Amino acid sequence: MLVPVITHWGGAVMEAYLLWVITGIVLVIVEMLTGTFYLLVLGIAALAAAAAAYLGYTFWVQAVITAAVAVAGVILIKRFRGAAQPASGQGLDIGQTVMLDAWISEADGLARVKYRNAQWEAQVTGERVPGGKVFYIHAVDGNTLRVSAARPQ
Repeated sequence: MLVPVITHWGGAVMEAYLLWVITGIVLVIVEMLTGTFYLLVLGIAALAAAAAAYLGYTFWVQAVITAAVAVAGVILIKRFRGAAQPASGQGLDIGQTVMLDAWISEADGLARVKYRNAQWEAQVTGERVPGGKVFYIHAVDGNTLRVSAARPQ
């Protein structure tokens, strides 16, 4: 017969699975305040350990279950977040069109372009054309857009 482990906590007697449940619930509540999903994984891992404790497994089995669920959850979060987001923040800008407003230094290929309803500095590669020409963004380097007349592949 499996006997649940009893823990003394602050003078009160509490079963181990209740400690895991409380820990899991607290982690899930804190996760709701942060929105990172990692604390949610830890909360779920603690609830899995609570199930193991309720079934009478030893503390070490509970700890291994907690670690396994936590590692699997973190891997899943990283996999789904990696698939949902581009590799870099500039990936959303690549291929977008900008309108050349004026040259800052045509010899150096520096121009002012309008992008996202704002003026940006752009480094133009390739042909030099008068204002009003449409260019495509190839890269973002800080506050400077790297643009050219050729559409990126």
